[in-house]
Amino acid sequence: MKIIILGAGQVGATLAENLAGEENDITMVDIDPEPLHTLQDKYDLQVVVGHCSHPDVLRQAGAEHADMLIAVTRSDEVNMMACQVAYSIFNTPKKIARIRSQAYLLYQEQLFQNSDLPVDKYIAPEELVTKYIHRLIESPGALQVLEFANGLVSLVAVKAYYGGSLVGYALSTLKEHIPNVETRVAAIYRKGQAIKPVGNTVIEADDEVFFIVATKHIRQVMEELQKLEDSYKRIMIVGGGNIGAGLAKILEKRYRVKLIEMDQQRAESLSQLLEHTTVFTGDASDQELLAEEQIEQTDVFIAVTNDDEANIMSAMLAKKMGVQKTMVLIQRSAYVDLVQGRDVDIAISPQQATISALLTHVRKGDVVNVYSLRRGAAEAIEAIAHGDKNTSKVVGRSIQELKLPPQTTIGAIVRNAEVIIAHDDTVIESEDHVILFLIDKKHINEVEKLFQVSALFL
Repeated sequence: MKIIILGAGQVGATLAENLAGEENDITMVDIDPEPLHTLQDKYDLQVVVGHCSHPDVLRQAGAEHADMLIAVTRSDEVNMMACQVAYSIFNTPKKIARIRSQAYLLYQEQLFQNSDLPVDKYIAPEELVTKYIHRLIESPGALQVLEFANGLVSLVAVKAYYGGSLVGYALSTLKEHIPNVETRVAAIYRKGQAIKPVGNTVIEADDEVFFIVATKHIRQVMEELQKLEDSYKRIMIVGGGNIGAGLAKILEKRYRVKLIEMDQQRAESLSQLLEHTTVFTGDASDQELLAEEQIEQTDVFIAVTNDDEANIMSAMLAKKMGVQKTMVLIQRSAYVDLVQGRDVDIAISPQQATISALLTHVRKGDVVNVYSLRRGAAEAIEAIAHGDKNTSKVVGRSIQELKLPPQTTIGAIVRNAEVIIAHDDTVIESEDHVILFLIDKKHINEVEKLFQVSALFL
């Protein structure tokens, strides 16, 4: 596939890293030559220096023959105009833009049409992060909660601790512990290394376990792996930008929410917008302020300002003063592994959320959900099976008959809103939503081909 990526920032660079090794013809465009040359030295791709929405620059990048254009520059306006130029002049088949401003997103249905702004798909990072944090709040103790099939089934990552019923026991005993709940362990990471989960695999403390289960049963499975945390009640959010405000709006209906915002004018605006959230102006790294707001009685401290260092430092202070859980938004991917698991319980990368959403539109076959995991090394995908036994490599076959790539697991199938946890004898039917976990993403092309229907299928 020929793909043009506009913008060589963190998102563009990470996307190029994900796609360059997958038999794609990638061309990167940016106005700054330095990041382009860095990427060209590392990956097999072409680069063009120039303004990302100028027709001559897009022509030089090969827009006339491109299958897809992905605009992820720092400017919403440049991203949208690039899609317009690609549509009007080059007739590029698929155009994706990152749109961050709520001023545009409020009118998405009217704006993003071929007759107006030809953006086929838009990616809104702030919305993705807000939903992601909300899922973590709903499942206390989880490191990640990734939803598939409109929320019916989830892939959950948790750290195993002493106190969990399954810790020290083989996976085969899981059914004895919770006989009324079907679940499948998709992957285990021990000291950073992937372990293939089989029946006699013993769960050890500090293992990072990914399991797939019907969303309504998440808490029951988590209890097998760690002492179950109480549901959260009191939440403090730092930062009143799009993420902080959106999160407060969602959470204030069920939780006691406080929001700290540095800017007086923005704080006053938020106090009018939010009905049940206590909004006040201040610096979250001010120890006296946190003490006044009884930080020791807060269940979750969520720092989502645009300043990584401020987020990390305020979370470390809150943890020291007795807060139960800290979540921090981190823009620089290099910081994520550095801080997570210490004073910062969960580090959240908006780039990773954006990459996952973009990959959903890049993957071949009918792939409706993609999550990039383990810094891009692993992937979880939701693919829809089509055709029949003659035209499909998966339909009408049991899982044990499938030629799955190495270290690839089918965890669940969703059929007509019913969640079916996968077993060797489970047979895939046409229109099933199949949830797969790939420990090694390099096998993604094989998975895509597995779910592509032959030309005989109409």
